[in-house]
Amino acid sequence: MKILVLNCGSSSVKYKLIDMPQGTVVAQGQVEKLGLEGSFLKVKLPNGEKVILEKPLKEHTAAIDFILQTLLGKEYGCLKSLDEISAVGHRLVHGGDRYNKSVLITDKVISDVIEFTNLAPLHNPATLSGVRAVTELLPKAPQVGVFDTAFQQTMPEYVYRYALPYDYCAKYGIRKYGFHGTSHRYVSRRACEITGLDYNKSKIVTAHIGNGASMNAILNGKVLDTSLGMTTMEGLMMGTRSGCLDAGALIHLGKEAGLSYDELSEVINKKSGVLGVSGVSSDMREIEEAISQGNERAKLALKMYDYQIRKFLGAFAAAMGGLDLLVFTGGVGENQTITRETVCDHMEFMGIEIDKKHNAAVHGEEAVISTPQSRVKVLVVPTDEELMIATDTYEIVR
Repeated sequence: MKILVLNCGSSSVKYKLIDMPQGTVVAQGQVEKLGLEGSFLKVKLPNGEKVILEKPLKEHTAAIDFILQTLLGKEYGCLKSLDEISAVGHRLVHGGDRYNKSVLITDKVISDVIEFTNLAPLHNPATLSGVRAVTELLPKAPQVGVFDTAFQQTMPEYVYRYALPYDYCAKYGIRKYGFHGTSHRYVSRRACEITGLDYNKSKIVTAHIGNGASMNAILNGKVLDTSLGMTTMEGLMMGTRSGCLDAGALIHLGKEAGLSYDELSEVINKKSGVLGVSGVSSDMREIEEAISQGNERAKLALKMYDYQIRKFLGAFAAAMGGLDLLVFTGGVGENQTITRETVCDHMEFMGIEIDKKHNAAVHGEEAVISTPQSRVKVLVVPTDEELMIATDTYEIVR
């Protein structure tokens, strides 16, 4: 069964065509600069080569139609007919507190996603554009929605509730939701497969760290806590986001600098984090380069970034009453060896001991980086959200 997985952003459409249940990737690529001048489709060929196909693409229907025609094409195609696509799986960002699992997309689901647009104003409209495009272009194909927020809906109320007036929280949907759930679900399960641990009897911390970042505490197969909150601005320090911040500091900054709510949002969302502290970049590769040249603010940014990960790791282990497994994923988690080493250094008291030499050699591949003596298993697991979406879609429509 061939399943098309779509991840629609405001200016991009990522896709993978996956043959299930084998999980074989048949085709993949990404439309970039959607709605902008110079839009193009980047196709990744089976040999790893990337081909750029330029075409004016103003909106999602045009982009997805171009993807489908490319899949049918003689030069880069792999399909004889669009009827070979049995179903389409969508990454849907925000399902509020109504969806704790993936679902077949119906009019009711679409209505709910629209309702939650105020909680994800940049993401939900784009993902729904993808759903509408598929309805038009592949009317026979069932569609499945896989929510970023679903995995964290097992959090108990004492964890997800903010200490604000209860009525305000209830009326305006103010609570922790968490994000990156599909990634956390995939890597936690995969890590247990690799180590032989029982997923439903383990204490796991997953660290999805990159330009966006979050950590989950997973106790006996269910999320107990997550570092992200109502939005993607809470928790860890990120590429351009501040992470945890005293709300009073924002009030003070707004008054002193004369900033509006929208301007404050711009500051903490796009001008803070690693970029804001370093003054160099939000890209950790450029931060490491700046550090090698003696840039003190870059050094400070990396220390702050790594410290927050260590702090959440300790807090989550305490909340679960111990730790069996620590999993690194995401762009930084999979590739930046110095952050993994710093986070795990001098953590023997928690049962964490990594093989520093082996850790330094691991980039973007599955690996156990803890020593044989380490009580806590530490792994690097590249995330595969598309495979998780394809798996959910297959299970629902087969």
